[in-house]
Parts: sequence; structure tokens; C-alpha cells
Amino acid sequence: MKGALLVAGTTSDAGKSVLVAGLCRMLARRGVSVAPFKAQNMSNNSVVTLDGGEIGRAQALQARACGLEPSVRFNPVLLKPGSDRTSQLVVRGRAVTSVGARDYIEHREWLREVVVRELASLRSEFDVVICEGAGSPAEINLRATDLANMGLARAAALPVIVVGDIDRGGVLAHLFGTVAVLSPEDQALIAGFVVNKFRGDVGLLEPGLDQLRALTGRPTLGVVPFAEGLWIDAEDSLSTTPDAPVGRPAAPRGEAWLRVAAVRLPRVSNATDVEALACEPGVSVHWVSEPSRLADVDLVVLPGSKSTVSDLNWLRSSGIADVLAARAEAGLPILGICGGYQMLGRTIVDEVESRAGAVAGLGLLDLDIEFADEKVLRQVTGRHESIPVSGYEIHHGRVVRNGDAPLLRGDDGQPEGSLRGWVLGTHWHGLLESDEFRRSLLTRVAAATGRAFTVAPDTSVAAERDAQLDLLADLVERHIDIGAVAALIDEGAPTGLPEIAHTTSVG
Repeated sequence: MKGALLVAGTTSDAGKSVLVAGLCRMLARRGVSVAPFKAQNMSNNSVVTLDGGEIGRAQALQARACGLEPSVRFNPVLLKPGSDRTSQLVVRGRAVTSVGARDYIEHREWLREVVVRELASLRSEFDVVICEGAGSPAEINLRATDLANMGLARAAALPVIVVGDIDRGGVLAHLFGTVAVLSPEDQALIAGFVVNKFRGDVGLLEPGLDQLRALTGRPTLGVVPFAEGLWIDAEDSLSTTPDAPVGRPAAPRGEAWLRVAAVRLPRVSNATDVEALACEPGVSVHWVSEPSRLADVDLVVLPGSKSTVSDLNWLRSSGIADVLAARAEAGLPILGICGGYQMLGRTIVDEVESRAGAVAGLGLLDLDIEFADEKVLRQVTGRHESIPVSGYEIHHGRVVRNGDAPLLRGDDGQPEGSLRGWVLGTHWHGLLESDEFRRSLLTRVAAATGRAFTVAPDTSVAAERDAQLDLLADLVERHIDIGAVAALIDEGAPTGLPEIAHTTSVG
């Protein structure tokens, strides 16, 4: 097998990321040399790579599915939204500027060269490259600047599979319409469809799929069933819906549950940090966005933010800041991570992200922060007391004064984070994936809140992540026509696919 394939979607969160991960894992299990690729991603969930850059979280998971370390090669362009109108532009892992939707067009030519060159390099090194689109190729108002969907497919002559989420309803119209709005040149590369998250008797769907093929000339290559167990490393903002649970918590090992509230900041980043907590039996994690939801929880997590000062203002206007202050006064646990950690301090001086200058923090930690132009990007290891820990840092804010005890100490000997009573904070993302540290934290939270909670001694986030990748690969093996997919990878899109006129009647 030798070639490449693009997985596009009818919408965001249609299943592109998981299908790419599943295909990558399935091919890797068969001994195929395979790599993932997403030319352009828009996400505030990112990770730091070994080569010192940052990429979208989904591409790091896809790299793991391939048996590879994360690399900036797998996601050369990353947009990190800081507001509704502007995003930080990250190219090959490094932030280069801030762009709006209108001025992004100025960068399209050199960015197109970057992504096409990177894809060509990967294709020369690996037998197969599975590419992921972004959003939907049907966003024809953005076609001129498209780097990740049909723009990439056309530039690299990639066959395209379109995946649609039937759980939302209207999937047949979404699949048909996605093809119909494209130009004839783009349509020629759409080779088939995949239906995702199906529940029930697939026989009831088959007549619709037959009609879809009659209308488009393109087959449905698979119907993937809804899988309750898939939730780790959810990248899209749709996965952080307020009041929604994180994951599928198993029953507690002891008498009581622990309840964790993760504050759903308007510009939350690296929201996947809390997923490690949700892996633990007896730990119920929910995203919350208003004060009443914090009343009876055992631990509040204040996560990262792509717009720290703006989200700090939101904490105050929403009333959540007052609840956090009351919790600290009562000695109830609060954990701040990265931007959330910075908000817990006394002052923030920001002339970089918000350009707001000096602003007052929540004052729950004796900490002063100043933002610098250059972003800290690094993988880190260290210890909490005698417990080994690891993680990664992605932030502009620097600690310029810390009057509290450190939470951790890096292997370089430098103190990291803050510990003041039961208010904890750290710049390290991924810290909660250190299993022994997480178990120690939850045991102490249970003691602080008087819960008869027993931590599980054997939970492994890494093992859970690999189990989910294997589940994805199993779903691909069982429910997708792998022979047809392999033919597309080897041979490209079939010639002579019919054009769908925009005026075609569907009945």
C-alpha cells in the first residue's frame, strides 16, 4: 500500500479526527508505515512536541495511533482563537502573528507552500499518510483560502472520503449537499462516504444509502456504530458543553463518589487536562459555567485559557470568582492549570495577549505574572514530593514572584507551581496524567472534603488512551470496507465520477 487519503467531514465534530486515528491504528497494526497529517487546524487544545513546537491535540493522538511521537510535521498550521475575530497563527509549531478572518487571506500563498511541501515530505518517508480535513469542505465562502480540505486535495491529488454524523440527524442531506455545492473539479476527488455514530438496525438506513449512491454515483464505504466508550482526547469545543459530564465514569471503589467541577471558560484551552480525572472510577467530572454548579463539589479545576485577562473578567461577571474566594476561605480544594493558575494570583501584567496592562488577579495565591512576547513551549519532568511527574508548558505568562510553597520541582531543580492551603496551581499541562500524582491528589481531596472515597490503584491514562485507539481500529476493521479504502490510497479517486449539478432535484 502506497499513497495518501483525505478524510473530510460534513461538519465540525462529525468524526474526522477519530476516523483518521482509527485508520492510522488499523494500518499500524497491519505493519504499514503510516503518518497522520492535518494541514491546518483551529483549536486551543494543543500539545508540545519533541521538536519544541505545538500541534493540535488530535494530531498528537493520531501520531500515537501510528506508533510515532508528536511532531510539528503532522500539523504545520495551527490557529488558536483568542476572540471571535482573531486567532494566533502557529506555523510549524511556532507562533508567528495574530490574524483575523479577512487578513488571513494575505498569508494563504506561503502557507499553502508550507503544507504542500510538508505533505510531500511525509509521503516520501511513509508508505501511507492519512490526512484530516478541517470543518467542512462545503464552506465554499472560505474556498479561496482553504488549505486543509479541497485546496489540499486538489494540490496533492488526494482522494477524499466525507464522513457525516448521523446522531445529529440529516446526514443524507449533509453528505449529498457537501458534494453538490463543490465545483466540478473538487467533486471529482470525492470518492465515497462514511456514516458515523449510527444507532439501531443498519438495514433501515440502507435504502437511503442506495438512493445516495444513485444520486451521487459514490458509495458509502462504511456505517460506524455509536460507541459509548470513546471520549478521551476530545478536541472540539463541542465536547466542553456546560453541565455535560466528561467521559463515562465507572462506579467508585469505596463508598462515595468524588465530584469535580471544571470551569467552562469562554476561551478554554487544553480542556483535555481534566479527562485524566474522569478516567478514575468514582470520579464524576462536569463542565460548569455558572456559580450554583460549584456549590457542593469536592474539587474545582480552573483550566487553561487562550484569553486569560478576558476570561478572568468573565469569572468576576459570572459570580464564579466569589464562589472560588469562598471555597478558598473554607479550605476547599481548587486547582488552577496554566491560565487558570495565573488568574489565581495577585497581579497579571499583560501587554501581549490582551494588552490590558496591569490587572488584579483573584488573589487566592501570592503570585505575580507578567506576559512575555515569546511563548514558553517545552516538555517537562519533575517531582511532587517523592512522586515523579511529567507534562508540558504552553504559555506567554511568566511567574515573576511567588510567595507560596512550590507544588512541584522540575528535574532541573527549579520550583514550579504554588501551594497555599488547598489552593493549588501549576503551568504544567498533562500533569494529571501522571497516575501516582493524580491518585495522591484525589486521596487528599477526599480527606479535605470528608468523602469516604477510595482511589483505584491501577488506573492508567496511557493504557486507557491506547485502549480507545484499539477500539477505534476495531470499529474501522469491522464496519468500513478496508479493501475499498486501500484501493483509494493506492490508486486515487476513480475517474469518471459523475458531476452533481447544483440544481439537481432530490425529490
